[in-house]
Amino acid sequence: MKKQVIDKNLDVNTFRHFYYLKEELITFCKQEGMQATGSKEELTNRIAHYLETGEKLRIKRSPKRRNTIDKIYLESKIEDNFVCTEAHRAFYKEKIGKSFSFNVKFQQWLKQNTGKTYQDSITAYYQILEDKRENKPKIDKQFEYNTYIRDFFHDNKGKSLKDAITCWKHKKSLPGHNKYEKSDMEFL
Repeated sequence: MKKQVIDKNLDVNTFRHFYYLKEELITFCKQEGMQATGSKEELTNRIAHYLETGEKLRIKRSPKRRNTIDKIYLESKIEDNFVCTEAHRAFYKEKIGKSFSFNVKFQQWLKQNTGKTYQDSITAYYQILEDKRENKPKIDKQFEYNTYIRDFFHDNKGKSLKDAITCWKHKKSLPGHNKYEKSDMEFL
């Protein structure tokens, strides 16, 4: 079965068996007058619901409150609805160094630990970096390409990125999952 272009007559099971770029999902939503914002997973679920029921779901997001912090101290508490601001970045660069960056795990930690101190957050940052060095980091579901490329190189030392991309492009054109398998090497 060949990957089909998304249209309102596409069977939902066929739709779910193929890999679509986020841009393709957004384009379809706009063509059908559906909400075209959100994560790739949200768009996929919204389209699947539409293909199954004909109903156009609309997700309302509550507006985020802006945190206005001028000066951050080690004993300051991490605020509710944490948002990475320039003030936060400047604080961490001063305390941790120029190599500091808001990696995904650290951002998640900050959002899940409101009320703890910024000193606690610095300790957590170093722990996250240590864990990352010791373990293969988990790549979130929406980053299928990244996961595929990482797993390809883990199994195929010495192969090129071009080889990995060739296998990825073929794999995503097939129905089913998009996880790397040793048998994908036959695509080369």
